[in-house]
Amino acid sequence: MEEQIQTLKPQVLTAIQTAKTLAEIEEVRVQALGKNGTITGLMKELGNMEPDKRKAAGQILNVFKTEVLTEIEAKKKALETAELNARLAMESIDVTLPSRPETTAGRVHPISQVMEEMLTIFGQMGFEMAEGPDIEDDWHNFEALNIPADHPARQMQATFFMEGDQKSLLRTQTSGVQIRTMETKKPPIRIVAPGRTYRKDYDATHTPMFHQIEGLVIDKTTTLAHLKGTLMEFMKLFFETDDIQLRFRPSFFPFTEPSYEADVGGALARNIGKEWIELLGCGMVHPNVLKNCGLNPDEYQGYAFGCGIDRFAMLKYGIPDLRGFFEADMRWIKHFGFLPTDVPTITNGLSMNGGNKKC
Repeated sequence: MEEQIQTLKPQVLTAIQTAKTLAEIEEVRVQALGKNGTITGLMKELGNMEPDKRKAAGQILNVFKTEVLTEIEAKKKALETAELNARLAMESIDVTLPSRPETTAGRVHPISQVMEEMLTIFGQMGFEMAEGPDIEDDWHNFEALNIPADHPARQMQATFFMEGDQKSLLRTQTSGVQIRTMETKKPPIRIVAPGRTYRKDYDATHTPMFHQIEGLVIDKTTTLAHLKGTLMEFMKLFFETDDIQLRFRPSFFPFTEPSYEADVGGALARNIGKEWIELLGCGMVHPNVLKNCGLNPDEYQGYAFGCGIDRFAMLKYGIPDLRGFFEADMRWIKHFGFLPTDVPTITNGLSMNGGNKKC
């Protein structure tokens, strides 16, 4: 028995040490200690031996079995540790690597884009930008603009008045900026006033809040011809085509006299199947408005115009419903929005912007 153990021992221990996987070490265990294993076979032979020899052989065999079990367990743990380390190395995250780039870049809202396009054009034409408060008083929003007390625009159904105060309101147009400018600045005046305005409307072409841009020129020699020339040049630059026709159609506004609706024909109108499109209101500043601002109408004159930024954005970029501008739908923004690099400035003009993007 002792000779068998001495012969078997190096074979089993070598097999344990050379095992490279958990499957191989398990195979060694079965061959040595399984039901039909070599060490198990020696254990079975002990029953056929004489009592004295069985005792001595049993002690030697138990030491051998314990040594084999110890070696197998140690090898198994070593292989498990190596396998775990290899898996961790494959699945580890290298935190020193840069983050993944964003799959989608942010977008500039079409209103912001078009407002910058308009300001760029007017800036290149010599206009300055002026701003005023969204919460306006009755004088600057109505009285100074020659709007009488019984005018429909002053009624509750059209205007958002502050609760309990009929003299404070959300401005219905940016014309109050014109009044504030004429009150504080001496002619010559040449400004544009962009901003939010508010009226009680909500449908496909009207929203309670919308955006306007108004222009004002005051000096001693400006005429209606200057107004038409300015608007004509602006339309060509903004819509990026020389195929523009402009006509003045007589209308009425309390703050201008004479007053006109400016209609545009040409390529823009044909694109939507019309001969003319009404785009903005304009006219020569009413003498009463000049008087209300402390200017002598016998000495000064000028023109004013105003248009909806939202409407210009819809026409230029094929946006069918005004309400989409205010619904914060990321799919809408992704489709109609612009990359930040597309936004024009005074220095780069419209040649660098998204003006050629036709939706």
